[in-house]
Amino acid sequence: MAARRKRGNPFHGVMDMMSEMNRISDHMSSMDSATQTQPRGFADAWSPTTDIFARGTDLVVRSELPGVGSDDVDVTFSHGTLTISGERRRDDEGIVYYASERFWGAFRREIILPEGTGEEDVEANFDEGLLEITVRGAAEAAGPKRIRVRSKKRSEG
Repeated sequence: MAARRKRGNPFHGVMDMMSEMNRISDHMSSMDSATQTQPRGFADAWSPTTDIFARGTDLVVRSELPGVGSDDVDVTFSHGTLTISGERRRDDEGIVYYASERFWGAFRREIILPEGTGEEDVEANFDEGLLEITVRGAAEAAGPKRIRVRSKKRSEG
């Protein structure tokens, strides 16, 4: 029986650091969002929970966007960065909240895709609050490339 080679996560580090910081900040300050009176902009947008995984040779990005309509979601690709953005709207005028833990307003998530990815490789589908983006052939390209380290002896003199 051949030994299986343990693989690391080839997508480690593809998340945009600012998106991750926004997501963590949103989670930590969920009580503040209940009293929020002004809509959020991109600078303080919440970040939807997102999974990134390989399906065969394709890279799949799946984001949960419950309560968001397909017309309120934008997916863009520019300079190697996939951006998921949009807005979750409140249609509840006249309602008094005693507790509100769901985020609303603008959201944004940026994911850096593997080098060589073109917009023709990206396809997005949205169904019942689940956005699934497939990047054809990107799973193989996302793995780390090993760089040979050479030693150069110093001459003393």
